[in-house]
Amino acid sequence: MLDQEKIIEFMTSPNYKPMQLKELLQAMELSGKEAGLLDSLIQEMEKEGKIILTKKGKIGLLEQMNLVAGTILMNQKGFGFLRPDDAGTSDVFIPKDSLNTAMHQDRVIVRYVRKAEDGYKAEGEVIRILRRANPKVVGVIEISKNHAFLIPQDLKIVNDIYIPKKYIGGAKNGQVAVAEIIKWPDDTRNAEGKIIEVLGELTDPGIDMEMIIRKFNLRQAFPPPVEAEADQIPSSVEEKMLKDRLDLRDHTIITIDGADAKDLDDAVEVKKLENGHYELGVHIADVSYYVTENSALDKEARLRGTSVYLVDRVLPMLPKSLSNGICSLNPAVDRLTMSCIMEIDPNGKVLKYQIAPSVICTAKRMTYDHVNQILEGNDPSFQAEEPKIASMLKEMEELQHILWQKRVNRGMIDFDLPEVKVILDEKGKPTEIKPVERKIGERIIEEFMLVANETVSEHLYWLNVPSLYRVHEEPDMDTIQDLNDFIHNLGYSIKGAGGDSVHPKAIQAVLDQIKGKPEERAVSTIILRSLKKARYTHEMLGHFALSVKYYTHFTSPIRRYPDLMIHRLLRLTAEKKMEGNTLQYYEKVVPEVGVSSSLRERTAEDAERDSVDLKKAEYMQDKIGETFEGTVSGITSYGFYVELPNQVEGLVRISSLEDDYYQFIEKSYLLQGERSKKQIKLGHPVKVKVVNVNLMMRTIDFEIVES
Repeated sequence: MLDQEKIIEFMTSPNYKPMQLKELLQAMELSGKEAGLLDSLIQEMEKEGKIILTKKGKIGLLEQMNLVAGTILMNQKGFGFLRPDDAGTSDVFIPKDSLNTAMHQDRVIVRYVRKAEDGYKAEGEVIRILRRANPKVVGVIEISKNHAFLIPQDLKIVNDIYIPKKYIGGAKNGQVAVAEIIKWPDDTRNAEGKIIEVLGELTDPGIDMEMIIRKFNLRQAFPPPVEAEADQIPSSVEEKMLKDRLDLRDHTIITIDGADAKDLDDAVEVKKLENGHYELGVHIADVSYYVTENSALDKEARLRGTSVYLVDRVLPMLPKSLSNGICSLNPAVDRLTMSCIMEIDPNGKVLKYQIAPSVICTAKRMTYDHVNQILEGNDPSFQAEEPKIASMLKEMEELQHILWQKRVNRGMIDFDLPEVKVILDEKGKPTEIKPVERKIGERIIEEFMLVANETVSEHLYWLNVPSLYRVHEEPDMDTIQDLNDFIHNLGYSIKGAGGDSVHPKAIQAVLDQIKGKPEERAVSTIILRSLKKARYTHEMLGHFALSVKYYTHFTSPIRRYPDLMIHRLLRLTAEKKMEGNTLQYYEKVVPEVGVSSSLRERTAEDAERDSVDLKKAEYMQDKIGETFEGTVSGITSYGFYVELPNQVEGLVRISSLEDDYYQFIEKSYLLQGERSKKQIKLGHPVKVKVVNVNLMMRTIDFEIVES
C-alpha cells in the first residue's frame, strides 16, 4: 500500500526532479486506489513540512531545494533561530527582518541564505509557516481609550497583541488576562486577539504560577472520559492479575525517594551471591498493565508526555488515583511491576539478566535523607530495628561504587551541579532557597536506574524490534572548538578539540581540573550548554555523556511516556506479538512518540526552570538594599553576573561601576578598567547589594559593594 515512506523513497532517487502531481502519478506508475491516495498523502506531507509545493505546483523535497523545516526559537531582541526537525542539522540564524511574521515556537520552512561553512553559522529566512504555536497568549493588559494591548508574559513573543475595544471584555487595566489570537500578524500590524479569560491582579496569590501554566500551555485537569476510565481501575491488586508473573512478595524490596515524593515508580533489592557477584533487582511500576494502548488514559498521557514539577505543584501525566495510588509502589501493599533482575560481577559487568512482569510488596519506604544518615553512621538504632535492610543498604553502597567506577573508567561525563529547592510558606511565598546535594542515597538510585536502562535498551536492540532510545549525540566540533577557545583563556584545554571528534573523557578531564575552584560552576554550566540536548528517537545513536552505546528510559513510567512505551514493547516482544500489523503499527508510532516526547520534555523543563527563576526573584524582592557575598558567574559587554551561594543570580551593569570605565575584552573573557587596568574575571569573589528586582522579567540587579 502506498504510504509516505514510499513517496519519499521515490523522490530521493538520483533522477528525481520536482514535478507536478500528474507527472508524479505517471512516474510512479500509480493507478486505482493508490492514485487517489497520492493526492491526500502529498497534502499531508506538505502540512508536516516533509515536502514543499512550489508556486507552479511542483513537488520537491526540502533538502533538494535548499530548504529546511523546524521550530522557531525567538530571542527577546527580535531575531530568532530555527531548530531543525533533523537533530543532526545545525540551528539556523534568522534575522529580525527575515522572520516574515513567524513567532516563538512556530513550525516553519526556512530557505538557506548561507549554510554553515568556512567558520560561518547558517543563516536563513522564513518562507512558509506550517503551524502557529501560540493560539492563546497570557500577559498584562494595557487599556487605552479605543483599544488595548496585551503585553505577553513570554518575552520571546516580542510583539504585543492588539485587542480591539469590542474584544476587551471585562478586563481592567493592569490585570493578567489570556487572549485568543483571531488574526495573525502581517508585515504591517501586530497579531490581533480577544480576551477570553481574566486571571486577576498581578499581585494576587498564585497568579504567578497560573501565568506560567498558560504560558507553556500545560494541561491541568484531566478530561471527564480520562477520569472516568481511571475510576474503573481497581484500587488494589487482584488475584486474577497475577497470572504469569514472578511472585516476589516475600523479597526484601525497598523504595528510596525524596521525602515529599508521592509517585513511587521504582523499587530495588540487592543480594550478595556466594560467588562474590551481586544480584540487583530493579522493579518498576507496571503502568502499561493499567494504561492500555489508545485508551483515553493513554491518549492523554501521550499528549502530556511527562509530569511537570513546578515549584508549588505537580501536573501529573496520569490521574492521582494511578500516579499516587495503584501504580505507586507504596509500602506493605501488593503492586504489579516490570522487573529487571541482573547478576553483576565485581567489575560492574552485567553477566545475565531477566526481564519479566512481576508482583512485589515493598518492605519499607526509605527516603534519601534517612539512607544517607544510616550509611554515614548517624542512625545506629536502625541496625537493631531493621538488620536485614541495614545490611542490604551496605551492599547497595558497595554495588553503587562498583557501577560508578565502571562509568568513570569508560569515560562518562559527571556534571555535579547541585539543584536548588525552593521552600514556600502556606501562601506560596518563598522563605528559603537551598542547594540539594547528591549524597550516597541519591547516587545508589541513580546508578541502579542507569544500569537497568542500559540493560533493557540492549535487550530490545538485539531483538531487532522497534524501540525508543534516549540518545545524546556527539557535540558539534565547531562548538567544541569555540568552547576550547573560551576555556583556554582560563587556563584549561580540551584534548582533541581541533580534530573530527572528541571523547567524553576529554570533557570530564576539564571538569576534574576545575573541581573546587571558584569558576567551577560557571565553567561547568558553559560546558553543559555546549553539548547537544538528549532526546528520544527510534534510532540507536548512543549516549555521548554516559559514554554508552545502548540507552533508554525504562524506570519512570508513572511520569514519562517514553518509559511507558518501553514497557509495552517489552511485553509485546515477550509475548511474541511483535509481528504483522502490530509490528507495522509500532514501526510508525515509535518515531512519532520520540518526537512528541522530546518536545514535551523541553516544554516541561522550560516551565519548571521558569517557576524556579520566578520564585528566586520573588525571594530577593524584599531584600533590596541588603548585601551578599557572591562569585562572578558570567561576563558580557554590558556587565557581569554574580551568583550567590543559594544559586540566585543577578546582573551588575557596567553603567553602575563608578571607579573606572570598563571594557569587555572578549578574547580573554573579562572586563578591564581603562585607567586602573583592574580586571573582573570569572570566579572572582565579590560583595554585592540588591538594587532592583523585576518579577515579570525574572531579573535581579546588583551593585558592587566591594571586590
